[in-house]
Amino acid sequence: MKVLLFGAGGAMGKKVAALQETRDDFEIVASVSQEFVTDEKKKQYACLEEFTGQADVLIDFSFHTAVKQILEYCIRRDLPAVIATTGHTEEEKELIHKAGVSIPVFYSANMSVGVAVTCQLAKQAASVFPQADIEIVETHHHRKMDAPSGTALMLAEGIREVRPDAVITTGRSGQGKREANEIGIQSVRLGNVVGIHEVMISTGNETITIRHEASDRGLFADGAAVAAEWLIGQPAGVYNMNDYMNQGEEK
Repeated sequence: MKVLLFGAGGAMGKKVAALQETRDDFEIVASVSQEFVTDEKKKQYACLEEFTGQADVLIDFSFHTAVKQILEYCIRRDLPAVIATTGHTEEEKELIHKAGVSIPVFYSANMSVGVAVTCQLAKQAASVFPQADIEIVETHHHRKMDAPSGTALMLAEGIREVRPDAVITTGRSGQGKREANEIGIQSVRLGNVVGIHEVMISTGNETITIRHEASDRGLFADGAAVAAEWLIGQPAGVYNMNDYMNQGEEK
Protein backbone atom coordinates (compact mmCIF):
# COMPACT_ATOMS: atom_id res chain seq x y z
CA MET A 1 0.00 0.00 0.00
CA LYS A 2 1.51 3.30 -1.15
CA VAL A 3 0.41 6.16 1.11
CA LEU A 4 0.45 9.91 0.59
CA LEU A 5 0.61 11.33 4.13
CA PHE A 6 -0.76 14.83 4.72
CA GLY A 7 0.05 16.50 8.03
CA ALA A 8 3.25 14.48 8.33
CA GLY A 9 4.96 17.02 10.60
CA GLY A 10 2.46 16.63 13.43
CA ALA A 11 2.42 14.13 16.28
CA MET A 12 -0.07 11.82 14.58
CA GLY A 13 1.64 12.15 11.22
CA LYS A 14 4.83 10.89 12.82
CA LYS A 15 2.93 7.95 14.33
CA VAL A 16 1.63 7.01 10.87
CA ALA A 17 5.10 7.31 9.34
CA ALA A 18 6.47 5.01 12.04
CA LEU A 19 4.22 2.19 10.78
CA GLN A 20 6.72 1.65 7.97
CA GLU A 21 9.06 0.15 10.53
CA THR A 22 6.58 -2.54 11.61
CA ARG A 23 4.59 -3.25 8.43
CA ASP A 24 6.09 -4.61 5.22
CA ASP A 25 2.97 -3.69 3.25
CA PHE A 26 2.93 -0.01 4.25
CA GLU A 27 4.98 2.60 2.38
CA ILE A 28 4.88 6.39 2.68
CA VAL A 29 5.60 7.49 -0.90
CA ALA A 30 5.31 11.19 0.02
CA SER A 31 4.97 13.24 3.21
CA VAL A 32 3.34 16.66 3.07
CA SER A 33 3.53 19.33 5.78
CA GLN A 34 3.74 23.11 5.94
CA GLU A 35 6.68 22.53 8.26
CA PHE A 36 8.72 20.92 5.47
CA VAL A 37 10.97 22.40 2.82
CA THR A 38 10.34 20.37 -0.31
CA ASP A 39 12.99 17.73 -0.78
CA GLU A 40 12.07 15.04 -3.32
CA LYS A 41 14.99 12.84 -2.27
CA LYS A 42 13.49 12.64 1.22
CA LYS A 43 9.99 12.36 -0.25
CA GLN A 44 9.00 15.51 1.67
CA TYR A 45 6.80 18.25 0.21
CA ALA A 46 5.59 21.61 1.49
CA CYS A 47 2.22 21.38 -0.32
CA LEU A 48 0.11 18.72 -2.00
CA GLU A 49 0.38 20.14 -5.51
CA GLU A 50 4.11 19.53 -5.53
CA PHE A 51 3.61 15.77 -5.43
CA THR A 52 2.78 14.38 -8.85
CA GLY A 53 3.84 10.78 -8.26
CA GLN A 54 1.68 7.73 -7.70
CA ALA A 55 -0.08 6.72 -4.49
CA ASP A 56 -2.88 4.33 -3.59
CA VAL A 57 -4.49 6.44 -0.87
CA LEU A 58 -4.12 9.70 1.07
CA ILE A 59 -4.18 9.77 4.88
CA ASP A 60 -4.88 13.16 6.49
CA PHE A 61 -3.78 13.92 10.04
CA SER A 62 -3.49 17.70 9.71
CA PHE A 63 -6.06 20.36 10.71
CA HIS A 64 -9.73 20.49 9.76
CA THR A 65 -9.40 23.68 7.70
CA ALA A 66 -7.22 21.84 5.16
CA VAL A 67 -10.02 19.49 4.08
CA LYS A 68 -11.08 21.58 1.07
CA GLN A 69 -7.68 21.52 -0.62
CA ILE A 70 -7.21 17.85 0.27
CA LEU A 71 -10.49 16.78 -1.30
CA GLU A 72 -10.02 18.91 -4.40
CA TYR A 73 -6.60 17.33 -4.92
CA CYS A 74 -7.90 13.80 -4.37
CA ILE A 75 -10.84 14.30 -6.74
CA ARG A 76 -8.54 15.57 -9.50
CA ARG A 77 -6.26 12.57 -9.04
CA ASP A 78 -9.04 10.02 -8.37
CA LEU A 79 -7.35 9.19 -5.07
CA PRO A 80 -9.14 7.62 -2.08
CA ALA A 81 -8.88 9.74 1.07
CA VAL A 82 -8.86 8.87 4.78
CA ILE A 83 -9.81 12.01 6.71
CA ALA A 84 -8.57 11.27 10.23
CA THR A 85 -8.70 14.87 11.48
CA THR A 86 -11.47 16.07 13.82
CA GLY A 87 -13.22 19.34 14.58
CA HIS A 88 -14.73 19.94 11.12
CA THR A 89 -17.39 22.61 10.71
CA GLU A 90 -20.76 21.77 9.16
CA GLU A 91 -19.60 23.35 5.91
CA GLU A 92 -16.48 21.20 5.90
CA LYS A 93 -18.51 18.07 6.60
CA GLU A 94 -20.69 18.97 3.63
CA LEU A 95 -17.55 19.13 1.45
CA ILE A 96 -16.61 15.63 2.61
CA HIS A 97 -20.02 14.24 1.66
CA LYS A 98 -19.94 15.98 -1.70
CA ALA A 99 -16.51 14.50 -2.40
CA GLY A 100 -17.99 11.07 -1.73
CA VAL A 101 -19.90 11.37 -5.00
CA SER A 102 -16.59 11.23 -6.89
CA ILE A 103 -14.15 9.26 -4.74
CA PRO A 104 -14.16 6.89 -1.76
CA VAL A 105 -13.70 8.88 1.46
CA PHE A 106 -13.24 7.37 4.91
CA TYR A 107 -14.33 9.86 7.56
CA SER A 108 -14.61 9.06 11.24
CA ALA A 109 -14.45 11.19 14.36
CA ASN A 110 -12.27 8.48 15.85
CA MET A 111 -10.07 6.00 13.99
CA SER A 112 -10.11 3.44 16.80
CA VAL A 113 -11.81 0.11 16.15
CA GLY A 114 -12.34 -0.10 19.92
CA VAL A 115 -14.35 3.11 19.90
CA ALA A 116 -16.53 1.69 17.11
CA VAL A 117 -17.20 -1.32 19.34
CA THR A 118 -18.01 1.05 22.22
CA CYS A 119 -20.52 2.84 20.02
CA GLN A 120 -22.24 -0.41 19.06
CA LEU A 121 -22.48 -1.49 22.71
CA ALA A 122 -23.92 1.90 23.70
CA LYS A 123 -26.56 1.67 20.96
CA GLN A 124 -27.50 -1.82 22.07
CA ALA A 125 -27.86 -0.78 25.70
CA ALA A 126 -29.86 2.33 24.78
CA SER A 127 -32.29 0.24 22.74
CA VAL A 128 -32.75 -2.30 25.56
CA PHE A 129 -33.40 0.49 28.11
CA PRO A 130 -35.38 3.06 26.08
CA GLN A 131 -36.34 5.17 29.13
CA ALA A 132 -32.89 5.30 30.74
CA ASP A 133 -30.92 8.51 31.27
CA ILE A 134 -27.79 8.72 29.12
CA GLU A 135 -24.73 10.84 29.82
CA ILE A 136 -21.36 10.88 28.04
CA VAL A 137 -18.20 12.15 29.72
CA GLU A 138 -15.11 12.69 27.57
CA THR A 139 -11.65 13.51 28.93
CA HIS A 140 -8.67 14.73 26.89
CA HIS A 141 -5.33 16.50 27.29
CA HIS A 142 -5.38 20.24 27.94
CA ARG A 143 -4.12 21.07 24.43
CA LYS A 144 -7.22 19.78 22.65
CA MET A 145 -8.95 22.60 20.79
CA ASP A 146 -12.50 21.34 20.21
CA ALA A 147 -15.12 20.48 22.82
CA PRO A 148 -17.01 18.27 22.99
CA SER A 149 -14.78 15.81 21.22
CA GLY A 150 -15.77 14.50 17.83
CA THR A 151 -15.82 11.02 19.34
CA ALA A 152 -18.32 12.03 22.02
CA LEU A 153 -20.57 13.51 19.35
CA MET A 154 -20.15 10.35 17.28
CA LEU A 155 -21.24 8.24 20.25
CA ALA A 156 -24.24 10.49 20.87
CA GLU A 157 -25.29 10.44 17.22
CA GLY A 158 -24.93 6.67 17.22
CA ILE A 159 -27.30 6.42 20.17
CA ARG A 160 -29.74 8.73 18.39
CA GLU A 161 -30.05 6.07 15.68
CA VAL A 162 -32.01 3.99 18.20
CA ARG A 163 -33.44 7.06 19.99
CA PRO A 164 -34.37 9.44 17.16
CA ASP A 165 -36.25 11.79 19.51
CA ALA A 166 -33.22 12.33 21.76
CA VAL A 167 -31.68 15.79 22.05
CA ILE A 168 -27.93 16.22 22.48
CA THR A 169 -26.93 18.79 25.13
CA THR A 170 -23.38 19.87 25.90
CA GLY A 171 -22.30 21.06 29.32
CA ARG A 172 -24.58 21.65 32.27
CA SER A 173 -24.90 24.77 34.43
CA GLY A 174 -27.49 26.89 36.21
CA GLN A 175 -30.79 25.59 37.50
CA GLY A 176 -33.26 23.21 35.94
CA LYS A 177 -33.88 19.51 35.94
CA ARG A 178 -32.53 17.12 33.37
CA GLU A 179 -34.98 16.45 30.52
CA ALA A 180 -35.89 12.80 29.94
CA ASN A 181 -34.88 12.77 26.27
CA GLU A 182 -31.44 14.34 26.76
CA ILE A 183 -28.13 12.80 25.81
CA GLY A 184 -25.77 14.92 27.89
CA ILE A 185 -22.11 15.40 26.99
CA GLN A 186 -19.59 16.73 29.49
CA SER A 187 -16.00 17.64 28.58
CA VAL A 188 -12.93 17.49 30.81
CA ARG A 189 -9.50 18.84 29.81
CA LEU A 190 -6.42 18.08 31.88
CA GLY A 191 -2.83 16.90 31.70
CA ASN A 192 -1.74 14.57 28.91
CA VAL A 193 -4.77 12.29 28.77
CA VAL A 194 -4.88 10.69 25.31
CA GLY A 195 -8.63 10.12 25.41
CA ILE A 196 -11.25 8.61 27.70
CA HIS A 197 -14.91 8.22 26.75
CA GLU A 198 -17.55 6.97 29.15
CA VAL A 199 -21.19 6.33 28.27
CA MET A 200 -23.40 6.02 31.36
CA ILE A 201 -26.89 4.56 30.96
CA SER A 202 -29.05 4.62 34.09
CA THR A 203 -32.58 3.35 34.68
CA GLY A 204 -32.60 4.67 38.24
CA ASN A 205 -32.31 1.15 39.61
CA GLU A 206 -29.13 0.21 37.78
CA THR A 207 -26.40 1.90 35.76
CA ILE A 208 -24.36 0.54 32.90
CA THR A 209 -21.04 2.29 32.19
CA ILE A 210 -19.27 1.64 28.91
CA ARG A 211 -15.72 3.02 28.93
CA HIS A 212 -13.01 3.26 26.30
CA GLU A 213 -9.55 4.54 27.20
CA ALA A 214 -6.80 5.22 24.69
CA SER A 215 -3.36 4.56 26.18
CA ASP A 216 -1.25 5.61 23.20
CA ARG A 217 -2.01 7.74 20.14
CA GLY A 218 -0.48 5.01 18.02
CA LEU A 219 -3.85 3.25 18.05
CA PHE A 220 -5.26 6.02 15.84
CA ALA A 221 -2.43 5.52 13.34
CA ASP A 222 -3.15 1.79 13.34
CA GLY A 223 -6.83 2.48 12.71
CA ALA A 224 -6.06 4.89 9.87
CA ALA A 225 -3.86 2.26 8.20
CA VAL A 226 -6.63 -0.34 8.53
CA ALA A 227 -9.13 2.11 7.06
CA ALA A 228 -6.81 3.05 4.20
CA GLU A 229 -6.17 -0.56 3.22
CA TRP A 230 -9.90 -1.31 3.27
CA LEU A 231 -10.83 1.88 1.37
CA ILE A 232 -8.66 1.09 -1.64
CA GLY A 233 -10.92 -0.46 -4.26
CA GLN A 234 -14.18 0.69 -2.66
CA PRO A 235 -16.65 2.55 -4.89
CA ALA A 236 -17.18 6.28 -4.43
CA GLY A 237 -18.93 7.12 -1.18
CA VAL A 238 -18.38 8.27 2.40
CA TYR A 239 -17.48 5.48 4.80
CA ASN A 240 -16.79 5.20 8.52
CA MET A 241 -15.56 2.62 11.00
CA ASN A 242 -18.99 1.01 11.24
CA ASP A 243 -18.91 0.33 7.49
CA TYR A 244 -15.56 -1.39 7.94
CA MET A 245 -16.83 -3.48 10.85
CA ASN A 246 -20.03 -4.43 9.04
CA GLN A 247 -18.38 -5.12 5.69
CA GLY A 248 -19.57 -8.72 5.61
CA GLU A 249 -23.21 -7.85 6.29
CA GLU A 250 -25.80 -7.22 3.64
CA LYS A 251 -26.71 -3.53 3.39
